[in-house]
Amino acid sequence: MKTRIIGFCAALALMFALTFAAGAPAAPPAAKGAVATAQPAAPERHPEIRAAIESLEHARAHLKEARHDFGGHREEALRATDEAIHQLKVCLEFDK
Repeated sequence: MKTRIIGFCAALALMFALTFAAGAPAAPPAAKGAVATAQPAAPERHPEIRAAIESLEHARAHLKEARHDFGGHREEALRATDEAIHQLKVCLEFDK
């Protein structure tokens, strides 16, 4: 059961990450003759992981505020979500 909940949370995070990445607006084109005065910002590293963390935090808030316990699985889902968030943050720390 624990594996199923963790798998569900991971699938949910991946779905949200892909949804947010696909829905991001494109940057407007530069005007002709415009001179770039500032260096372009470096692309964010691992935007999918950051989006997954945000999605999991959103799901956690929803679970925490829910009026029912999802058949007794809410507490375990909250623990699994907290662990998933923690592991993703650890991944980002190791990439610095």
